[in-house]
Amino acid sequence: MPFAGALRFWLKLGCISFGGPAGQIAIMHRELVEERRWISEKRFLHALNYCMVLPGPEAQQLATYIGWLMHGVRGGLAAGGLFVLPSLILLIALSWLYVRYAQLPLVAGLFAGIKPVVVAVVVFAAWRVAVRTLHTKLLSVIALLSFAAMASGRVPFPAVLALAALAGWVGSHQLAAAIARKGHAASASHAHLRALIDDDTPTPPHAVFRSWRLATVLLIGVGGGAAVAAMVWLHQPGGPLSHMAAFFTQAALLTFGGAYAVLPYVFQGAVHQYQWLSAGQMIDGLALGESTPGPLIMIVAFVGFLGGWNAAAGDVNTAWPLAVAGACVATFFTFLPSFLFIFAGAPLVERTRSTSFLAAPLTAITAAVVGVIASLAVVFAWHVWWPRASAAQLFSGGVEWFALVLSALAAFALFRLHWGVMPVIGAGALAGALRALLA
Repeated sequence: MPFAGALRFWLKLGCISFGGPAGQIAIMHRELVEERRWISEKRFLHALNYCMVLPGPEAQQLATYIGWLMHGVRGGLAAGGLFVLPSLILLIALSWLYVRYAQLPLVAGLFAGIKPVVVAVVVFAAWRVAVRTLHTKLLSVIALLSFAAMASGRVPFPAVLALAALAGWVGSHQLAAAIARKGHAASASHAHLRALIDDDTPTPPHAVFRSWRLATVLLIGVGGGAAVAAMVWLHQPGGPLSHMAAFFTQAALLTFGGAYAVLPYVFQGAVHQYQWLSAGQMIDGLALGESTPGPLIMIVAFVGFLGGWNAAAGDVNTAWPLAVAGACVATFFTFLPSFLFIFAGAPLVERTRSTSFLAAPLTAITAAVVGVIASLAVVFAWHVWWPRASAAQLFSGGVEWFALVLSALAAFALFRLHWGVMPVIGAGALAGALRALLA
């Protein structure tokens, strides 16, 4: 496959990759395995299994892996970068519209209708992960304990993941049945058709493991990231951009189980620790992230934009460049580790073709993610249903009945009517706009 043709496909994928990681991976499977036959089913699943044990957005990492396998580092950079770039550009534009016009009654009404829907969407996300994961009593207990730990606010998110992984390793024998069931479901495939990179295709020279190549990747990747962080720090020592570089690097290394799993960590840091934006704005950002192509973790671009915009304190001359810089810094440091994991680790994976020893800890982490996402749903629901409450008085100010009813209707549409996330968000926005017009 010529590089130019692959480039066009990766750009197209970045523009149509709606539906979260499951939808994005399904698009890649249909396009690359079934229709274009660039890669075989077995090689595709092998790459996917590796990406699923990594922190970070697995769909973007899978695109990077396949692009790297086909055309080397330039292919990986093109595939992974174009998976993110359209979403970044769109979110910067939407974030600017948000900060300029969010206070208008009609726009405020739109978001007032979207926020209750987001609560139902997060609950639905937790349920989907639970259905796929909680096949044993041990996994259910891990999910409940994770929920309690995150809801209490006393156990940090990294500790929850570490304890879940430890529980999975200790209870690996009990998890064997759940892992086997998952593997059996994943093994069902279509009849084998020859592909450009087939089951028996030799590993291309650029994908063969070489110690010097690993050292070069680490030197360029880590060194380049450090250089960008240093430039950010020298430009504004101790400013929001330097804090974003450090914070989103940490968040990227903790993104096990998808974007919803790390959102509580981002929420705590961005809203409470650094105060880059408010809780309500964070929920609005999640709605925008659900409505745009690309990985959901691209909500970090919205967080970075608002962090830079709010740091300008009303200075219009500096707000726009600082906001765009914030979005770019947050995105760069969120995705840099993903590229490093692929370029450094994929040659080893191609050689060993085995990551089974991580299966039990990963399954336990995924179970913990159910509890983490559920705790996020509780936090969002509290902010949306009791908007005038405070930490001292959790349920003061009365219930926002419009929001509560809209959340219930959105949940009914998702769970019972099987609507997609985008139509539900659109219906919520329409309900909020109608309410604003009739007010």
